[in-house]
Amino acid sequence: METLIPIINRLQEVFLTVGAEIIQLPQIVVVGSQSSGKSSVLESLVGRDFLPRGSGIVTRRPLVLQLVNVPPLAERRLQENGNGVKQNANSYPGIKADEWGTFLHSKNQIFTDFLEIRKEIEEETERSSGDNKGISPEPIYLKIFSPHVLNLTLVDLPGITKVPVGDQPEDIEAQVQEMILSFISNPNSLILSVSPANSDLATSDALKLAREVDQDGRRTLLVVSKLDLMDAGTDALEVLLGRVIPVRLGIVGVVNRSQHDINTQKSIEDTARDEQAFLQRHYPSLASRCGSRYLARTLSRLLMHHIRDCLPELKRRVTVLSAQYQARFSSYGQPVEDHSSTLLQIVTKFASDYCNTIEGTATHIQTSELCGGARICYIFHETFGRTLQSIDPLGGLTELDILTAIRNATGPRPALFVPEISFELLVKRQIKRLEEPSLRCVELVHEELQRIIQHCSSYSTQELLRFPKLHDSIVEVVTSLLRKRLPITNDMVHNLVQIELAYINTKHPDFTDAAQVSASVNSQQGLQDGDKCWMNEKVAEEKAPVGGFSSPVKGQAINLLDTAVPVSRKLTAREQRDCEVIQRLIKCYFLIVRKSIQDSVPKTVMHFLVNFVKERLQSELVGQLYKQNLLQGLLIESQDTAQQRTEVAQMLEALQKASNIISEIRETHLW
Repeated sequence: METLIPIINRLQEVFLTVGAEIIQLPQIVVVGSQSSGKSSVLESLVGRDFLPRGSGIVTRRPLVLQLVNVPPLAERRLQENGNGVKQNANSYPGIKADEWGTFLHSKNQIFTDFLEIRKEIEEETERSSGDNKGISPEPIYLKIFSPHVLNLTLVDLPGITKVPVGDQPEDIEAQVQEMILSFISNPNSLILSVSPANSDLATSDALKLAREVDQDGRRTLLVVSKLDLMDAGTDALEVLLGRVIPVRLGIVGVVNRSQHDINTQKSIEDTARDEQAFLQRHYPSLASRCGSRYLARTLSRLLMHHIRDCLPELKRRVTVLSAQYQARFSSYGQPVEDHSSTLLQIVTKFASDYCNTIEGTATHIQTSELCGGARICYIFHETFGRTLQSIDPLGGLTELDILTAIRNATGPRPALFVPEISFELLVKRQIKRLEEPSLRCVELVHEELQRIIQHCSSYSTQELLRFPKLHDSIVEVVTSLLRKRLPITNDMVHNLVQIELAYINTKHPDFTDAAQVSASVNSQQGLQDGDKCWMNEKVAEEKAPVGGFSSPVKGQAINLLDTAVPVSRKLTAREQRDCEVIQRLIKCYFLIVRKSIQDSVPKTVMHFLVNFVKERLQSELVGQLYKQNLLQGLLIESQDTAQQRTEVAQMLEALQKASNIISEIRETHLW
């Protein structure tokens, strides 16, 4: 199991090379308030002074610290000289120091002086965060090699603060808490909560944040620092025994170096001896379970067991991501070598997908809405059909309109029968109302054919997106073809209505009840009208003045056009009969024409627009685009595609390396 932590460190380095953290790796996150002793705890684990110190927020960027146990210098020299030991990759040849450190941002530089490491941390922090005490979420990666450390991966975060100091932003508290939560929310991380013994644990900000993401405390280890600074007569025994606040992973007490020890440059070794002596005096029963050395062993053990538990899910995650990135990499295709062949393939594929979308045989079928041929069918039989069915055959016609048409058709002579010309005038007026919805049907189908272009570009022909100029040219060619066919189709649909208006076929096979309608009305009212006809005319003649006009008032001029035409009045029996005859004839003939238009308009649209585009699409695309002077320009990849292919290739390579690293672990190594 000792190999698990180095393997996680190698995985972390692999993913850092591509600048992405797509996998949440197991690590220990150190959380604590300002001046809680976090820095002293970390330095005691390393055994060297290397962290920046000062007032206010000193740690202003996350510090990812990898501790790697290496053999002492003398042993490494024996390995290099080959004195009975085979040289291997872990011999670290060329480094003449027992302990050293390296930074990810300066890989080629080796720091053997830990004061230089501290200086580099300060300078790197200022390069990213400035010198105004602001914080930055960008981590600093430091790896320390030493024979005195245990293999560990730690993340040191800025201390929790309440009040902004100096040039710090007003929301510094919220920024720090947000950064801490982003690290400890990782379910694969262990939380090392540092709280000073001379403060009440019930008010510990570190424990409060840990409880927000780890309510049952399965990932939290509590470190009680500054045991030597408690008030006289008090101790932390109840806290260390877990009777105040229980923590699942345990509670470890430590004694930090005081400021006086730091100023006098007291060594970590002397501090560790004094710490052990203090624990033996004040907490003899817990001395073996407290102190910095016990903390280091505990952290190493917990991290190894945690890695072991996370490893199956980690392996599965790497496998899934590898498959996903492999699919993405394949979708970007390879760089173009044969321009002619590539263009023909893309054009043929687009034309095929376009036609298949209309036919309903496309590979990518939408489930959220109708598309392609299904939507065209819906337009024909639902939208257009229902619109025609909703048109009232007699809509917009009043009885007065019908009577006016009848009188205008008779001229100066009263008619004994309903003139046929009045029926033709009125029925043509109604038939013209079918033209607008018919043209709207053409427009809707044209819009759907335009939408299919985007559908094919987005779903069916992924390779087309690699070449934005070719994509735009294909869209332009198809749009131009549709634009040319639209007026032709509109003219044909317009002609369908004009054909119906050109000749009112009263001998239409379905118009056989026209004579029956007239006979039925005449038979119902003929007898009554015949009996009353002579008497009414006689009475009217007796009552009428001489000449048929009333006598004018003396001295008043006569104007025959001054009499107002009544807007509405009660119709006579004959007028009622004539109106009813015309209404029935209009309705009967209108239904015949509507049925014909409802059937012929979809056929016309399919022939002159849809089928024409399907048959001519590929030849039109090839004719317009397959030209030697255009090939180079059309097949230029977008910068985004080339960049994304490179990034995906790098990520795929990193995942493959990660898979190889994980596969080195044998099942026997886990137990």
